[in-house]
Amino acid sequence: MDLQVDTDELGRLSHALDRSLSSLSDARHALERARADQLGSAELNEACDRFQERWAYGAERLRDRIGAIHDGVRLSRRGYAQVDAAVTASFRAAAPDA
Repeated sequence: MDLQVDTDELGRLSHALDRSLSSLSDARHALERARADQLGSAELNEACDRFQERWAYGAERLRDRIGAIHDGVRLSRRGYAQVDAAVTASFRAAAPDA
């Protein structure tokens, strides 16, 4: 069995998760600035208010989950890099002096 981990790819994934958190935050702030009472009828205003309440809750849960995944990826990348450095150092220490 061959196990290979591309720590650079984990780094790119970590940055992509950062960007998704930023985009989610930007979308939430834009939605919060939208005033339902500027949109039209009372029914539309009420529907927009209800949507904003549900979106805020869902977006927070999504942000929490993305944040947890981001933390896990970051820790995994660090752990794999440390193991790789330790293995490399052990091979160098075991190699005969050239």
